[in-house]
Amino acid sequence: QVQLVESGGGLVQAGGSLRLSCAASGRTFSIYSMAWFRQVPGNERETVARIWWSGGNTMYADSVRGRFTISRDNAKNAVYLEMNSLKPEDTAVYYCNLYSASSGSEYWGQGTQVTVSS
Repeated sequence: QVQLVESGGGLVQAGGSLRLSCAASGRTFSIYSMAWFRQVPGNERETVARIWWSGGNTMYADSVRGRFTISRDNAKNAVYLEMNSLKPEDTAVYYCNLYSASSGSEYWGQGTQVTVSS
């Protein structure tokens, strides 16, 4: 099993910045990718950014490209999301996601609330 613990959410004014962190523990030896998703009540969970563990390639949703940066620390089995120039529409619960290559399973963190005030 894999456990994911997120931190770093909070309340920020529009234009501000936040940094989310996610630490993975447990059976982390076969991480294929880690990602950040977000969800607003009533909407589907959407991918914000993803990073592939081998090589470090990244992808971003169009809505955050140029403002958010995903990064990883392989030694700590951690992933980060640096969020700049935040907008009220970025308000959501942000979830950390891990995809395991060995099991083909996905794991989720508990979510952290990000609220951007106008």
